[in-house]
Amino acid sequence: MTLATFRLELRRTRALTIWLGVVTFVYAGTMGLFYPMMRENFAAIDEYMKLFPKEFLAAFGMTGSLAQPGVFFSTYIGIWLWPILAAIVGVLTATRPVAADLDRGFLELVISTPMPRRRYLALAILVQLVVIFVIALATVIGVVLVGALVGAGFDAGRFLMVVPLATAFGCAIAAIATLLSVVTLSRGRAAAITVGILLAMYLAYVVGQIEADVDWLLTLSAFGHFDTTAIIDGGVMPLGDLALFSAVAIICWAAAVWAFGRRDLAA
Repeated sequence: MTLATFRLELRRTRALTIWLGVVTFVYAGTMGLFYPMMRENFAAIDEYMKLFPKEFLAAFGMTGSLAQPGVFFSTYIGIWLWPILAAIVGVLTATRPVAADLDRGFLELVISTPMPRRRYLALAILVQLVVIFVIALATVIGVVLVGALVGAGFDAGRFLMVVPLATAFGCAIAAIATLLSVVTLSRGRAAAITVGILLAMYLAYVVGQIEADVDWLLTLSAFGHFDTTAIIDGGVMPLGDLALFSAVAIICWAAAVWAFGRRDLAA
């Protein structure tokens, strides 16, 4: 029954995974297609970028030349595309098994079976992890594959190092949404609070980049710990940041599973 439930959860997320995977693969591939042009014309582009305040550029991850693969990836994918994708996937997959299924009456069928509540939610969480990993992988492969076809010269190994950090980042968002879904039993409220937290952290990241006096805000923001530039250009995995995102995900998911076992679903 456990395997059957896991397969059912995978099937219910199949359309979301396929479509988002295709969209992000195509977008990332398109960015990889344009990289050689930027590398060849980096001098002109860098001169143009000098017209903008350094703080403004830093807020969007443009802390170096766009000729650098890491800066290029962070600017067009890492800082804004992946957080949006992670929020979409995290919120939709995290709020469906409890809040959304409760509204449509499907959850009553699930909890009427011999399977313990907590095991059911744990399986749904495992599916969240799988979906986030697949889309993160599709994003990176899109850049690397198309980049290889056009002679971009990307280091595939370094780009693939981004996948674990991107997955952990997405899992942290999904875990928060899962916990809020159990606590509120409302898909709308859980989604709104999760997205609100993410937007607040992005604002803190931007302000921390612009104002040196409050650069401590970078420590409080998830965006300040999602440095794909250092991975791709420096070849160094930020293990501390990876551990931080993983810890948030594990703690929130564990709290959600525990709370779901005790939650009065009629409340």
